[in-house]
Amino acid sequence: MKKAIALILTALLTASVCTGCGSSATASTGSTASTAGSVAASAAPSKKVSLNVVTSYGADDGNRKNFEAAYTSWQEKTGNEVKDTSGDGSEDWKVKVMNSFEVGSEPDVLFFWNGADANKLVKNQKVVSIDEIRKEYPDYASNMKEDMLGASPVDNKNYSVPVNGYWESMFVNTKVLSDSGVTVPDSGYTYDQFLKDCAAVKAKGFTPIAVSLHEVPNYWFEFLSYNYSSAATFNKTPETTTDEAGKAWISGLTDLKDLYARGFLPVNTNSTTDADTNNLMSQNKAAFMIDGSWKVGWFEENMKEDMDGDGKADIENIAVTFPPVKGDTRKSTDYIGGISMGYYITTKAWNDPDKRAACVDFISHMTADDVVSKFCSAGSVSALKNGVTAQSDSSSLVKKVNEMNKEVTGISPAVEDLMDNKSVRTPFFADVKNMVVGKVDITKSVASVIDAQKKFLAQTTNAAS
Repeated sequence: MKKAIALILTALLTASVCTGCGSSATASTGSTASTAGSVAASAAPSKKVSLNVVTSYGADDGNRKNFEAAYTSWQEKTGNEVKDTSGDGSEDWKVKVMNSFEVGSEPDVLFFWNGADANKLVKNQKVVSIDEIRKEYPDYASNMKEDMLGASPVDNKNYSVPVNGYWESMFVNTKVLSDSGVTVPDSGYTYDQFLKDCAAVKAKGFTPIAVSLHEVPNYWFEFLSYNYSSAATFNKTPETTTDEAGKAWISGLTDLKDLYARGFLPVNTNSTTDADTNNLMSQNKAAFMIDGSWKVGWFEENMKEDMDGDGKADIENIAVTFPPVKGDTRKSTDYIGGISMGYYITTKAWNDPDKRAACVDFISHMTADDVVSKFCSAGSVSALKNGVTAQSDSSSLVKKVNEMNKEVTGISPAVEDLMDNKSVRTPFFADVKNMVVGKVDITKSVASVIDAQKKFLAQTTNAAS
C-alpha cells in the first residue's frame, strides 16, 4: 500500500471528483458497453449458479440501494442467484469475515478492504490475483487504471477490483449552528474557532460533536493527529513515541481527551452506537460529525422529509467542509481519501468450475462504468479509465461536496488502513474510550500499538520473503 500512496495522491488530485466529472469513451479505450460485454461474453457460466456474496454495503450504507439494483439486474440478465449477506463494515464485521475463511465458510465473492486488512487472505492464498484471473479472462478489470487497483503489501500484486473511492471530512448541521448563533465554517476553519463554536453550541443545549467512541473513534483520531502532520507525511505508523508520527498520534489523542473533558461529545459517547449519533445529526440535535463520503447517501435517505417545518427537505440543513486545522503543518484544505476496497474472487470459488465464470461475470457487471458512476454519485473517486458519468439528480449535499472538493490541496490515505485489524487496530481503537476518561495512559497505549505493529510487519515481511 505504501508503494501505491504516491500514485493514489497524484490520481486523486488530478482526476475529477465523481459527480462533477465524466468523459465519453474513445476508440482507444473502448466504451463501457464493449469492455463489460467482452468480459461477460468470455465469462458466460455453463449453468445457472448461486453466488454467496459478502460486502460492506449493509442496510445503513448510502450505496445500499445502488448495490441491490446492480446485483438484481445481473440476476435478471443471467438467471443466476446472489445470496447477499452484506454487513456494516465495522471492526466486528471484519473479524466475522476473516473468521469465515478460517472455518471454510468464506463467500464466493467478497467486497473488502485491500492493504493490511487483506494481508492474511493473500498470505494464506484465500483470494485470487487479478493476474491469475487474466490468464483465462484477459479483459478482466480492463476498464480500470492499473495503478489505482490497490496492490497488496504482501506481494505487490493486485487482487481486488474497486468501485468507488472515499474521502473523509466534516459534516455540519447548519440549522443547529444557526440556532446557536454560529457561522457555518469555511475552508479556513481553525481549531481555536472550532472550540469556541462548540462551546456556543453546547450552551444552547445541543451536542457539539456527534460521535460514538465506542464504535467509531477512528475518524476523529485520524484528523486530530493529521493536524500535527502533512498530507505527504501523515500516512505512516510511528517507529517510536517520540518520532514525528508518534508525537502526532499522542497529540491528536490528547486533543480528543480534551474535547471529551469539555463536554463536547455525547454524554454517552463511550457506550452509544454510531447509528444513534448519526440520528443526532439528522434530527438537528448535533452540529459536527467527521465521517466519509459513504455518509452522503445516508443523509439523503434519512433527511428527505421536512421535519423542521421550514418548507424544505431537512437535507438542506447538512453541509460539508474541511475539519478544523490546528497550527500550520496540515493545510486547512487537506483531507483523507483514497480507494481502499474492492471485489475479490475467493480461491474456493475460483476452484469451482461452475462458479469461476459466474464470479468473473458478476464482478465485471458490478464494476462496469455505468454502475460505478452511480456508486460515485456522492462525490467519491473512481479508478475508471474513462472517468464517470455525472448524475443529473444530484442532491444539494452532493453539490456542496463538489464545491468542497474543488478546494482540496492534499490527500492522504487513512492511517488505520496500515494497521492489522485483529492484532493492532481493534485493540487500539477499543482503548480510545478508556484514554479519554483517563483509565489508560495515551503514551503507553501508543507504545503498545507500535510494538504490535512492528510484530505484524515482521510477520508480513517473513511471509513475503
